[in-house]
Amino acid sequence: MIADFRRRFWVTLVLTPPILLLSPMIQEFLGLADALAFRGSGLVLFALSTVVFLYGGWPFLTGFVSEIAERKTGMMTLISLAITVAYVYSTATVFGLAGEPFFWELATLILVMLLGHWIEMRSVMGASAALQALVALMPATADRVRPDGTTEAVPVSDLRPGDRVLVRPGAKVPTDGVVVEGRTSLDESMLTGESKPVERTEGEVVIGGAVNGEGAITIEIRKTGGDTYLAQVVEMVRRAQETRSRSQNLADRGANILTYSALSVGVVTLVVWLAVGAATEFAIARMVTVMVIACPHALGLAVPLVVAVSTRLSATSGLLIRDRASFERARGLDAVVFDKTGTLTEGRFGVSDVIPLGDLSADVVLGWAAALESQSEHPIARGVTHSAEERGLSVEPVRDFRNLPGEGAEASVAGRNVKVVGPGYLRRQGIEAASAEVARVADEGKTVVYVVLDEAVVGAVALADVVRPESRAAIARLKEMGVACMMLTGDSRAVAASVSAELGLDDYFAEVLPDQKAEKIREVQARGKTVAMVGDGVNDAPALVQADCGIAIGAGTDVAVQSADIVLVRNDPRDVTAILALSRATYRKMIENFVLGAGYNVVTIPLAAGVAYSWGVVLTPAVGAALMSLSTVVVAINAKLLERRRKDIAALGLAESRP
Repeated sequence: MIADFRRRFWVTLVLTPPILLLSPMIQEFLGLADALAFRGSGLVLFALSTVVFLYGGWPFLTGFVSEIAERKTGMMTLISLAITVAYVYSTATVFGLAGEPFFWELATLILVMLLGHWIEMRSVMGASAALQALVALMPATADRVRPDGTTEAVPVSDLRPGDRVLVRPGAKVPTDGVVVEGRTSLDESMLTGESKPVERTEGEVVIGGAVNGEGAITIEIRKTGGDTYLAQVVEMVRRAQETRSRSQNLADRGANILTYSALSVGVVTLVVWLAVGAATEFAIARMVTVMVIACPHALGLAVPLVVAVSTRLSATSGLLIRDRASFERARGLDAVVFDKTGTLTEGRFGVSDVIPLGDLSADVVLGWAAALESQSEHPIARGVTHSAEERGLSVEPVRDFRNLPGEGAEASVAGRNVKVVGPGYLRRQGIEAASAEVARVADEGKTVVYVVLDEAVVGAVALADVVRPESRAAIARLKEMGVACMMLTGDSRAVAASVSAELGLDDYFAEVLPDQKAEKIREVQARGKTVAMVGDGVNDAPALVQADCGIAIGAGTDVAVQSADIVLVRNDPRDVTAILALSRATYRKMIENFVLGAGYNVVTIPLAAGVAYSWGVVLTPAVGAALMSLSTVVVAINAKLLERRRKDIAALGLAESRP
């Protein structure tokens, strides 16, 4: 379409100068009427203008037929009526009707309209190239490894699951797979929004479209075609762009109203000017200008262009929108309800407190416990050893390790007997270990184990589901944005209260079964709040559907989470703030475009009708066409400016405080 408009523009540009020179009005203006006059000049003018009308105006005439067939009058209707009126009237003057032809207005109008549409379409392409940009991330070829170890370049479309592919430094991963040889770092910023390169080694998943770093790796293909992460994202973006939001419907209704208003105002303009005694060609020119300048193109594109840009911006930041209406509602959220395990917390045991019960320091107590637990795979053991590693504690060698079924474990560490046991063991052995600090952490619902050194209790270690550091930042940011933060969990009330206090939540629901979560969302909605539910998209499915905006977090490469309106690729609650901020920024940009598209018509239609004629202000049809095209380009550029907000961390929250 761009090439077609460009070609028609150049042909019209060649024919317009002779049309201007043959037009009586232009000849008189230049004082060349006698020099340029010749027998049959009117017919030559008519012939050239007919070519311009039919060839240059063809896209508008066929567009008019399509709009009438679909019963959706709009831009093409107004343009085609304007150029048809100009052409028919001018033709009539050539064949005997009293009056002056304005073929020159017709030619310049079509010329400017073609140029405007050419520039406008290029601007629109730049603003709405979400799908093309995503598809461009996928390489065209890959180096497939043959059985003898050599490689062959093949189209990515020829790859099948089980094939092995060599990805050299600087090359793109051809499709989703698993590293089977090598170690490297990958740039996934355009796929998931992760700002820093991510390390990948044998056995780890890689995403098609990621850019390889410094090391060569061999991957085994796991997914191809529509099953790949990028293909799912492209399909999700396509569907999101096709989803009609409330704002878009409002803009479309405005464009329809504007079309009918332009037709009415155009006819009234013609009648009024003829009634006051104006020349027929002047009155027709005013009507034509009104119809051209009132074309609702800018208003019709005001919302779709912003939708296209925001969808691309979110998709390349790991924020995948499945439903535009829900995303639009996110700007007005009053409350966000988080699932606890795996969302606000890491879903694993971690040491929260080390309480010495003797002369040893907390690090020494934890060191004895970590040495013993290094031989166990129990979740408590992994939590203790992980905490010791984080603190940089050294671990002594262990001998004679054995489990104490239902009670803990014991072993010989550096020649001393070490036990890590639960409270039940101490009660059964009659060992006293009373402590107000231990009672406090136990009341908070934390799991407490005791460290026994040579039959003497030297300390206690409290463990709990580790709260993500990102959760604190997310909750603080949401509160700054005026959103209440709540939590749903099946854990005990003591555990829920502890996590709620640590994060500063506004409310929490504890001991909630999976089938009761939707009911809790309804309770919050009954308070008059617009609610988002954030969960893992599986156990939380009913609650995600019930919420005004369902957000599935931590989907990774499995983006097809059917119960969610928005899918967050990373397991990072801060991305919830990004969704909210992006929704607000997108809505503001929609309103700006709506005002630009509608406001332009409020100012220019009266001028086109000639209300300022007495002050010497008269807009020709060509000037009207230029202004109409300019307004559409301005709307497209304004939509494109939303891309710049990606770097505005304070406004969007994208990649905020990301390590």
